[in-house]
Amino acid sequence: MVFLHQVSSRKRPIAAAAPAVSTDAPSRTSSKSTSSSPTSNTDNNKNKSSKCIEKGRRNEEEILIEKMISVLADAGCTLHNPGGPPCLPADTHKLRRHLDHRFSSATGASLVSDFLSGFNSYIQKPENLRRLLIPTSRDGSSQGESLVRILLMVPSIQLQLQQMLLEKLPEYFDVDTGCAPSLEEDVARLIVNHFRWLDFLVDSKVFTDKLLEVLSICPLHLKKEIIGSLPEIVGDQDNKTLVAALEQMLQEDSGVIVPVVDSFSNLNLDEQLQEQAITIALSCIRTIDAEHMPYLLRFLLLSATPANVRRIISQIRQQLKFVSVPDPRTARSKKLKGQSLMNNTEASILEAFQSSLRFKNILCQEILKELNCLDKAENHKVIDVWLLMLIYANGGPIQKSIEKIVKKKIMEGLFREALFDQCIDGHRELVQDYFPSFLSVCEYLLSCKEQKAREFGIHLYTSLFEEFTDTYSRQEVLGSLVAHIGSGISYEVNSALETMVLLASKYAQELIPLSSYINGILDYLEGFNTGNLHKVYEVFSHLALSARSSADSFGSSIANELLMIVRKQVGNPDMKYKKMGLIGILKLVSRLGDANYATCLSSSQKTNSEEAMELLKTALDSCKLLPLPLILFYDELIQLLESTPLKPTIMEWIGKHVGEFESMFLSDLEGGQLPIKDSYCGLDGELWMNLDGDLSPICLNILPLVSSSLQSSSSLQVLCANFLLLSVVERLTNQGSLGGIDALLGCPLHLPSPKYCVGPLWQFLPGKQKQAVCLSLYYATNWIRELLNAFCTQVSGTVDYVSQSTRDEIITKLLKRLRNLVFVESLLDITLKSYPLSLPELHLPVGNSESLFLSKSNHLMTMDKKIEQKKVCGASKRKRNSKAPENSDVNGKLKQPTILDVLRKAGGVTSQDVPDEGSSGPSHKVSQCGEDHTRDSNEPSLVEISAVTKVVDAQRFKFRPLLVDCLYILNFSKNQDSCCADPAAELPLHLYLLRDLNKKLDHLIPPSKQFPVGCSRAPSGFSRMTVNEFVQKIKPLFPSLKKHFDAALCILKEGTETCQEHWSIQSASAGNPEICELVVSKSSVAGSIFREILHCFSKMLKLPNIQMDSLVLSDLLEAFQPNKLPDSLLSKVQPISSPGNIDYLYCGAYSFLEGVLDIEHSISFLLASEVLVTLESVVMSVCSSLDKFSEGKGKNIRMGLLHEVHPILRKRLGCSAKKLLMQDLDYETLENGSKNKGEIIQKILHIYLENGESTSDLLDELSCSILPQVPSCRTKNMEDATHGFRTLRPSTFVVWYRVLHEENIAILNNLVKEVVLLRKPRANVELETVKEVLIKLRQCVNVVVSLVNMCKTHDKVTVHAMAVKHGGKFVDSFLKVFDFLEIHFHVHSDIIIQLVKELQKATRTIQTLCSEAKGLKQTMITTKIPATKRSMERYLFRVKALLHNTSNGCSFWMGNLKHKDLSGQVVSSQVYADGDDDDDIDEAQDQMDVDVDNQDARAEDGEAE
Repeated sequence: MVFLHQVSSRKRPIAAAAPAVSTDAPSRTSSKSTSSSPTSNTDNNKNKSSKCIEKGRRNEEEILIEKMISVLADAGCTLHNPGGPPCLPADTHKLRRHLDHRFSSATGASLVSDFLSGFNSYIQKPENLRRLLIPTSRDGSSQGESLVRILLMVPSIQLQLQQMLLEKLPEYFDVDTGCAPSLEEDVARLIVNHFRWLDFLVDSKVFTDKLLEVLSICPLHLKKEIIGSLPEIVGDQDNKTLVAALEQMLQEDSGVIVPVVDSFSNLNLDEQLQEQAITIALSCIRTIDAEHMPYLLRFLLLSATPANVRRIISQIRQQLKFVSVPDPRTARSKKLKGQSLMNNTEASILEAFQSSLRFKNILCQEILKELNCLDKAENHKVIDVWLLMLIYANGGPIQKSIEKIVKKKIMEGLFREALFDQCIDGHRELVQDYFPSFLSVCEYLLSCKEQKAREFGIHLYTSLFEEFTDTYSRQEVLGSLVAHIGSGISYEVNSALETMVLLASKYAQELIPLSSYINGILDYLEGFNTGNLHKVYEVFSHLALSARSSADSFGSSIANELLMIVRKQVGNPDMKYKKMGLIGILKLVSRLGDANYATCLSSSQKTNSEEAMELLKTALDSCKLLPLPLILFYDELIQLLESTPLKPTIMEWIGKHVGEFESMFLSDLEGGQLPIKDSYCGLDGELWMNLDGDLSPICLNILPLVSSSLQSSSSLQVLCANFLLLSVVERLTNQGSLGGIDALLGCPLHLPSPKYCVGPLWQFLPGKQKQAVCLSLYYATNWIRELLNAFCTQVSGTVDYVSQSTRDEIITKLLKRLRNLVFVESLLDITLKSYPLSLPELHLPVGNSESLFLSKSNHLMTMDKKIEQKKVCGASKRKRNSKAPENSDVNGKLKQPTILDVLRKAGGVTSQDVPDEGSSGPSHKVSQCGEDHTRDSNEPSLVEISAVTKVVDAQRFKFRPLLVDCLYILNFSKNQDSCCADPAAELPLHLYLLRDLNKKLDHLIPPSKQFPVGCSRAPSGFSRMTVNEFVQKIKPLFPSLKKHFDAALCILKEGTETCQEHWSIQSASAGNPEICELVVSKSSVAGSIFREILHCFSKMLKLPNIQMDSLVLSDLLEAFQPNKLPDSLLSKVQPISSPGNIDYLYCGAYSFLEGVLDIEHSISFLLASEVLVTLESVVMSVCSSLDKFSEGKGKNIRMGLLHEVHPILRKRLGCSAKKLLMQDLDYETLENGSKNKGEIIQKILHIYLENGESTSDLLDELSCSILPQVPSCRTKNMEDATHGFRTLRPSTFVVWYRVLHEENIAILNNLVKEVVLLRKPRANVELETVKEVLIKLRQCVNVVVSLVNMCKTHDKVTVHAMAVKHGGKFVDSFLKVFDFLEIHFHVHSDIIIQLVKELQKATRTIQTLCSEAKGLKQTMITTKIPATKRSMERYLFRVKALLHNTSNGCSFWMGNLKHKDLSGQVVSSQVYADGDDDDDIDEAQDQMDVDVDNQDARAEDGEAE
């Protein structure tokens, strides 16, 4: 009853029933108002009246129903069917036609009204309506149409019937959705279903409006049903109304987003409506429920077109909140119960992305473009990483692009580790499906050359291993790392091993079951260097120690296998395998003997200490009689002691072993003198460099031990390593003090008498004695170096238990020992020049991985070989003097050239090309035997003690290294106000240390393309120190560098060799014997120090670690500040900078060096050029600091006005370079030195052009006005030159010519990049901008034309070759702007045509140069012709295409060019008798002419035939 009442209350009766309703209402009202005084007659009359009205209404409805039934019956339809729906005729089309005909007849209007009224009355009963809505037949395979469906196909009644059904729809809203009724039971859904796929709509607009009106009040479940069906119900003409209505519904209720998006996808929208729908969808990204997000994203992505794809991707990136960040504690414990639903949703979002990206390639391209445009780290989001991974997972060639983008973002600091952590940490289920993609990206990053990319790859590998705890995933990670290790690429192997060490240190217990995968590393041991061997054994030592603490038998077998492997390796006679074993044993000892590690008993009941002691004894016994393995053992043990605190029992055993040092290498003295003076190898011995005088109780037995080593194996080779181990043990057991062995610092050295080292006596020594002298000096040099290494730790500030008096005494002795070192090393260089000798190795560099087979004295040449080599060297000199054939020996017989001859011809024998320079090239193990190695005994030559020791430096890698602590001696200067700037003659000592510092800095500076990673050996003793540690150690040296620089500058300004006796006095006080051939030139030393400090300063500014830490950078710049910063520099910076800011310090350092440059202008052109290069380093450092600060990489930033300082300093740098170019060359200095004057001028000219206000204008001026003034031959007087550049002479013309070509091509390449940006669709190109680019292009063309045409007056083959080479490169780059020229041709046709015609002048000259070179067979030019010809041919056809595509009426001819020479005279093509026939074709190269006025105007020098 309630249902019927609700239905009747919502019923909208037809017009015939309306009067009954209107009369019924007042009757009820009057009945209530008169109830207090009723009469029975009145009530009876009213009841009778109401019953009559009701009865009349029912009769009328029955009549209308009967009429409706009658109409249907006439058409063949039986409405009454108690068993089911109405019975329809077999031909429903005939039924429709019949009804349509009757309703459309003359009397059809009343029939339609009656029919619809009867139909409305009939369907008032729900069961009747349902019967009319269900299909008429059910044959099991198909269903027929319902009666309502057929009636909706009748045009005459369709609209009224649609409205009637829609009005009935609200009566069936209250269906219980929880029980999910079937379609036949749900009348509302049946009604909606009948509106789908109608063949036609009589009045679509009215129907749509009515439908949307009803839709607004529908319950949610029905509303979703109708919205999803709208594309099947409404016609395309009403799409605009639908889109607007759906937008309104979304604003009211976001729960309908899924059907709305589905409807948008299925509607046939035009472009405007589609954009509106996309806008609506984009606005819902922030408000939509997460579970509905995949549907919305799928619609947006699949709706992408080239016009809107950028907007869609950009909005999705900005608004989508993806991947929630879990709590770190719950993430690590993997208890993310509340994350399951979120992970499922996020997985669905990723799936939507992936399917869409796979379907539409335009999305992938646009995503990559969008990410490439992001230039700030904070603009990158987690979704960016996932988008890249999804595109990567789809495979294909685009994977390479993804890898490059990821690497680029990492290198620029835009992708940070935290961004990937948000993707991986706590989202194992999400990453699981894309695990191979993440692993592939890790593999790519770890194989990159860049250190930063590899560090990022290490982090990703570690994150994946930590997040995925299942065996399969971890096996994949380990397998990938082992594959990297087996690649053989040094940096890749190193990074993979670092990852392994990191994993083993954290997850040793978890790695034990996976050890079979890690064991694959052992297959590659032979190719590892020392550093990588350390990492390998560190991995296995972690596993072994973890296995010892495990009761698992599998774990204990790992430890046993490792012990077995290292014991086998250490017992192998091959040095390669013995080194592996020694490193492995000591790495195990570092774990077993660690004092902080708890003792754990193994199955054999041995403690860790006992196991470590046994391993140490095994290692020592295996190399006791072999020098090189013993040196390696000592060095590795020293590293172990300094890094790991060992247990007392182990330290006690090591102390007993090093206690044998005294008996092996020292002897007692009586009153500071030798008790017995014997000769060894026929050489008298003396005590050298006794700092303690008569108080010295001992001396170092070098000469006796060298003498014995010539007959049999000696222990001298391990002297230095043994002493360093002794000093380390002493420091560790004596609270850092070396008081127990301080006598060694001042004790004398027993060496051959100084009379044997130089002079006539040396010339007559036999080879064996010369060898003994050289080896004695060599061991003495390395002994002193180790003394400095050991005792500098006492004064570097790291030891607190040394008194000030003791510290002062040690400093005094250290300075003397450094003076001894400089003296002995210079002496060693002299002896090795005249007697080349392969020195024994006293130190094995970390990178040394050669296989050395151990045999007795394998490090020394035999006597016969030395004599033979000496004879060869002498014979070589006699042959050169007598101009004998090159390949014949002394007896005139043919002889194969030696490796020394080949190296000497190639200039590769010496390692230094520049005297007085601190940098050294790659070392050579081959000794020198040049013509300057023998001297006339009657004419002894003087040797500058500050000169570079070339011969020694060639074998420097064999020396014991100077540690960084030794550089602290630079702070211990004893200079006082005295007669000169260097009263203590300490500058040579400082020079020695500065050269060593320069070599260390060379190893740290990022390698250039000319010197890639691995081309040079790492400095010894430095490879295990990180860059940050090194920077912190040299930080206290900055003020001392400035102090020594000022002292050197003062000496250079004095210009006279004064106070030469200071070195002699100080040398004698240090115990150096007096040798007249060794002299010191103060000006030479000062010049060398000047250069070395400038080089050190420049290299420090280039160090990335200093650039990123502004505190260190500030200290460095502050050390090189002037006494007062000039107002002329500060006044240009507004507002004025404050002291302490980086910009102020940069200005100060630049001003200081600029003042030095002004001084050096009058002293030395060479030194002034060094200052200019340093000024350029300061400007480059400013630019680098700006970049790093803008990226947020700098620490402790006080940037100030750095962005304003940079252009000011650049301008001043350009002016300084110009001033230097206008100075006279110091030819005497340049010729005395081996540094090429062309290289100096080239560098200065580059600085001048690159830092001027306008490089294009400078090039135009130089090439068109100044360079043509230079004559083609040398003239005696160049003072009359009006251009003012005194460095521009005929002898330097080639240098200027090459630099101008290079800079012009660089400017053109920059213009090409600018043109590419202007061609992008997003670039709003203004006419003025285009015109500016065309003007710059015109300048470039003018420059190249002027330079190429100079070949007509300069006939040097070098100049012609440069014109052909650089001219071809210019044309090749110019081709890249043709698309830009074509786009703007109609607006700027005159300028573009003039460009083409002007460049044609250069191409014709180049053609002539090519023809002459072929005829004259000038190979320097002909090798460059093919590439240049190809470029010019492409240029020819691009011009033709340009004029054809623009169709502006220009005439274009292409014909054979007449063969003319450079002067323009026509010559016969057969003038070169030796030329090939093919040359004639090349000489008549196709060319072009352009005539804007359509006239046949032909140039004189290029007339077309």
